[in-house]
Order: sequence, then structure tokens, then C-alpha cells
Amino acid sequence: MKLSFHPMIEADKNILCAGREPGKADRKAIQNARAVILPQGCRKSLYQMASKHCKYVFPNYDALFQYPGKTGQIKLFQKWGVPHPLTFVFESVDEYLHRDYSEKSTIKFPCVFKFSWGGEGHTVFYVDSEIMLNQLIDRAVEFEKTGQFGFIIQEYIPCQGRSLRVVVINKTLTAYWRVHTDSFYSNIARGATIDYDSDPHLIEQAKTAMIDFCEKTHINLAGFDFLFHEKNCLPLFLEINYFFGRKGLGGAETYYKMLVTEIKDWLKMVDTSLIQSENLK
Repeated sequence: MKLSFHPMIEADKNILCAGREPGKADRKAIQNARAVILPQGCRKSLYQMASKHCKYVFPNYDALFQYPGKTGQIKLFQKWGVPHPLTFVFESVDEYLHRDYSEKSTIKFPCVFKFSWGGEGHTVFYVDSEIMLNQLIDRAVEFEKTGQFGFIIQEYIPCQGRSLRVVVINKTLTAYWRVHTDSFYSNIARGATIDYDSDPHLIEQAKTAMIDFCEKTHINLAGFDFLFHEKNCLPLFLEINYFFGRKGLGGAETYYKMLVTEIKDWLKMVDTSLIQSENLK
């Protein structure tokens, strides 16, 4: 029995868990399932229940929940030794204030300040002075009063006003540049344009690096952002977006067609693996 918690994906059994915690009935259904399909906005409790009681779960969100937020992503990049901008991770303002001065003194301006949460660049700031950095630290103090912790300070990479988005859906990769030469931000929601064709050799380099990374981390549904320094061709891992926009993929309808196709392929892989396991018994 194949079980889907995704409102757009039909399976042998469908359950909606939006807006509630999973319960005993959900756990029983998962235990009886050969494979479980979860929504992209799956909450941690449902994912943990599914992965505990079923071997085959899509998408694989181990990395999302083990390395949460932008602080967690940097730690994941560091774990696997992938190239990324020089980054200082602070889980709290207190950690920042007590960090060794010799380390903090290596922060050069301009730099980039990012709170650990948020999307579309709304919690990302170009910092050109110590005064502005201190203002953001003061803002972090206020956020901590509401329970929001963590930020990173990252070297600024001159990248000709563009970043590369590569989306993985199971085994399929889709890549496009997001270009905004008049702004620090290259988010489509902030006016960036989409370019599918420029520098295909750079796109292939990023795809190759990403495939290797996804094989190690088992990430199979996410949008990766890469930067290329204007003076070299090394793809730098910037961020992982588990909840990504669909405009660069052709819109929501095209995205869901891709998702359905890839989940069908994933289910075929599950069936093959189960048959092989049965034959070994």
C-alpha cells in the first residue's frame, strides 16, 4: 500500500495532516505502507513519524531537520567540505559577543548578514560598515526576545549581479540564472530576471557538484543557490531552499506535473528495491 499525505498526489490511501499533529491513526497507516509521500511543507513531527515507521519516504528531509535554518546549512556544507563563502555561524547574540576577538576581526566589509530563518532575501542584508553590523546585532537581540535565534556573517562575493538556482526533484535537475544587475538581491520576487542559457559550462559544474552533494545527503527535493565569483569558475554553495518558488520551473502547473512524474519514478524504484529484498529472503 502506498500512502500519500500530499494533497496533490494520489495514492492507494490519502490522508491530510495539514494544520494538525499526526496521531495514532496516521502512525498505523504509515506502518502498513510500503512507501509514504509527504507534502513539501511537511512538519517535523510527521516526517519523524514517517521515517521511523516506513523505510521509503519522499521527500527525504533528514538534512532539513538535522541541519535547520541558514546556520544549519553552513554546518552541513562544512561537514561535507563543499566550497562555500567564508562564513561565521552564531547561534545567539551571546555567542557572538563572547566569540574570540581574533576570529571576529577577520570579518571584512562589505559582508553579508543573514538571520537563520526567512526567504526571498527578506532577512538578508548587505553590510558595508561596523555601524550597520551593530544595528543588525541589536535587531537580533530583539528577535531573540520572541524566540528566534541564530545568524551568520558571510563574506561578500562579487558575482556580476546573478546567482544560479538548481532545483532537484528526485533525479531531475532544472537550472536557471537569476539576474539583477542593479541590486544586491537576485531573488525573482524582488525583480530579478530569469536566464536559462548563459554560461552552460558553469551550470554543468554546479550540477555536478550538486549531484555529488545530494548523493551524500540524500536531498531529493530542494532548490540550491550557487554563486560564482566574477574572477573564477568555482561553484560556491550558498543556500538550500526546501520551499522554493516555481516561476523558474514554468509555474505551479508545470512544477506539479514534474513532481508527479518524478514521484512515479521514485515509486518504481521502491517497488524494484522491495522485490529484490523479497528475493534475497
